[in-house]
Amino acid sequence: MRLWGNALITSAGKGAVAAGNAGDMGGRRKKGIRDRRCCISIGKGGRNMERAAIYCRLSVEDAQRQEGKDSESIANQKELLLAYAAKKGWQVTDIYVDEDYSGLREDRPGFQELIAHGREGRFSVILCKTQSRFTRNLVTAERYLYELFPLWGIRFVSVVDGVDTARRENKRASQINSLINEWYCEELSDNIRAVLRRKREMGQYLGNYAPYGYEKSPFDRHVLVPCTPKAKVVTAIFRLYLMGFSCAGVAEVLEVCGILSPAVALAQEGKDCGRKAKGIWTASTICKILKNPVYLGNMVQGKTEKISYKQKKSRPCPKEQWTVVKDTHVPLVSEELFGAVQKKMTKNRKA
Repeated sequence: MRLWGNALITSAGKGAVAAGNAGDMGGRRKKGIRDRRCCISIGKGGRNMERAAIYCRLSVEDAQRQEGKDSESIANQKELLLAYAAKKGWQVTDIYVDEDYSGLREDRPGFQELIAHGREGRFSVILCKTQSRFTRNLVTAERYLYELFPLWGIRFVSVVDGVDTARRENKRASQINSLINEWYCEELSDNIRAVLRRKREMGQYLGNYAPYGYEKSPFDRHVLVPCTPKAKVVTAIFRLYLMGFSCAGVAEVLEVCGILSPAVALAQEGKDCGRKAKGIWTASTICKILKNPVYLGNMVQGKTEKISYKQKKSRPCPKEQWTVVKDTHVPLVSEELFGAVQKKMTKNRKA
């Protein structure tokens, strides 16, 4: 054991490594984890101390702040909260951390572990820098701070904005904080939507990965440039379909030729497309390529929108609301070829 400031640091168990100083405690580690390295006893006696858990969160927006504005960094949050615990004479049992997670989400790994351990009664105080570090969701704040935490015998304290659920007169200020946090998220969401809408109107590509046949320009990631090998495959797909092959038939030809499907190609490039890569070409993949106006050199975006800033789910937008900007990049097929394919697809659907 050794001293950190006026805090006595003891081993958390067999094989545990005690933290040496604030810098040691502040280093970045795996996202969404509990700091298992130490149990910090504040003061001289530890038997009747309040047992406190520290929770720190850093969102993507915080991480991208300019130099000199990093007050929300994990390292600084830990240093502030450890010092506050030392002043109060609390024993810090664990430090829970979530990095690059929005305060609106409840599926944060560190947050979930904190709640699970709180339900088990491992600590009696949860200590955060601000209430917004714990959550920016009004409903979540009410449910935990004034419903579940009292049932579990847990006191919630945030240092900077002065929230303390042990003080009855503090409830109204906490609820005002919750409203402000909610308004902040809503305003931030509106601002982001406006920026993205403007970028789409300028013809900037906003997708995570370029459509099959293209790649993002090394000079501007919002500009699409042809990827020669894949671009030839796209052209071949259009010509094969016009020659009389069905979408399933085109997919079979590509399989016989040993050409990797788009998802498999992305996986081999080390890119995560968010789902299990299909190992083969399918009729639906061919159909999507044949219908995509991006191969005419036109940018079509804004086909879906998020239902709410609080949810990940999206819904399709009416076609008249799509953002279409022509001649933003090099086309892979001619208008004549693309038009002929569309006429044939329409005819086949009616047949």
